[in-house]
Amino acid sequence: MSFSAPPALQGRYGVMTPEDAYVAALNTCFHMMFIWAAERLKIELVSYECEAEGHVIDLLDRTSAFERTILRPTIKVKEKSVDRVEKALAWARKYSLIANSIKPPVVVEPKIETEP
Repeated sequence: MSFSAPPALQGRYGVMTPEDAYVAALNTCFHMMFIWAAERLKIELVSYECEAEGHVIDLLDRTSAFERTILRPTIKVKEKSVDRVEKALAWARKYSLIANSIKPPVVVEPKIETEP
């Protein structure tokens, strides 16, 4: 897998940056923990998609840091499972190694949909 600095820092366009990998690692770990929790809570999961966004701030000493990351999962479940989704989200957040290992806040903004 090729990596590059961001284009704004003389990196190549279209190549994954370490910053991309950081956000992707958080998103993937949270996703896997949600699937794990859904299986244990017997949630009838129809689909799971998640957009992840990292917010970077520039500091006075000309360095940068992630200020926060936001996960926006769209979760579709069968109607009879909807009452357990919030618990699965809480478990996913609690047991995500990556989410627990980073300093900035991880904000989860779920959208829960149901189908019969």
